[in-house]
Amino acid sequence: MIRPRYLPVLAAAVLPLLAVTACGGGSDDSAAASGSGECKDVTLRLSHQWPEASGEDGDFRSLVAQKFADAVEEKTDGSLKVQIYPNSSLADSTEQYDVMQQGAIDMSVFPLDYASGRVPEFSITLMPALVRSHAQAQAWKDAEIGKRVEEIMDENGSKPVVWIWNAGAVGVKGDPIVAPDDVRSGMTMRAAGTYVEQMLKDAGAGITSLPSSEIYTAMQTGVLDAAVTSTGSFASYNLQEQVDSFTSPSQNTFWFMFEPLIISNESYDKLCSEQQDAVMAVGEELQDFAYTASEEDDARVEKVFSDAGVEVVQMDDAAFGEWETLAEKQWDKFASSVDGGQELLDLAKDVDASAS
Repeated sequence: MIRPRYLPVLAAAVLPLLAVTACGGGSDDSAAASGSGECKDVTLRLSHQWPEASGEDGDFRSLVAQKFADAVEEKTDGSLKVQIYPNSSLADSTEQYDVMQQGAIDMSVFPLDYASGRVPEFSITLMPALVRSHAQAQAWKDAEIGKRVEEIMDENGSKPVVWIWNAGAVGVKGDPIVAPDDVRSGMTMRAAGTYVEQMLKDAGAGITSLPSSEIYTAMQTGVLDAAVTSTGSFASYNLQEQVDSFTSPSQNTFWFMFEPLIISNESYDKLCSEQQDAVMAVGEELQDFAYTASEEDDARVEKVFSDAGVEVVQMDDAAFGEWETLAEKQWDKFASSVDGGQELLDLAKDVDASAS
């Protein structure tokens, strides 16, 4: 659920101006509206929460954004440019969807569940223990569940350009957490996703909700004992400096999160047809990179933590089964409390049967 946050004072001052000038720098967009007419020069604003890409190094989600920007500009001979705002420099990480719907940004690499306060159905994309492997996650795009998620996104003002999934790990100050019984009484954990948080509460944890960019300081100051986040974020925020143990998702994980590169429908509709084609063509060209980079991240980050002297362990099938039993209670809550929740859950389980 989105928690109220105030944007920095500077951002609050400029966002109204950006909303006026978005999608063409304040020029007459009517000729390019609805994918018709003469193409005009357009600059799209793309916001995300991760550190800025540096060459081929760094967080792969940041790399997806940079590769997209470079390729779109090349494909359109410069008529469509993408200006990237990393590190939540333009909008707070959890508020990017709202800011995009307000017209102040056009695109984001965005963890969709962050907008579940606005669209409760989005929580299906971060339901604990529902997605178990990269193969299963990747199967969503062409499965009925993926089509339904895309429909819900469209109904709420956005469309996916690149499908990005991240596996999650568990970092702990102390002994590793592999099975629910490893959650020590009184320990405080962070985990993105309301239903994941509730599952961890059932395992005995206290919960502190905060963005992944704040985990390092929270652990450093003793606010957190453990954290669940994507493997990429564990490395990007140097959490190997704060944890003693790391449960890698390379075998099993109860945490898979959908974090696609998205564009608002309003911004997309203001592009001419050639620019729209370029956006979607580049997105498709980057799809294999996004999937492969996410899978490779698990092994890469596991090595980063091992090399740093952190105890690295995996979750075996038996431990995953214990988490799945706890998770099923949350699935039932989602099915009963969200309109169409049972349908979404059933469609997601269909992918589980064919791809896990």
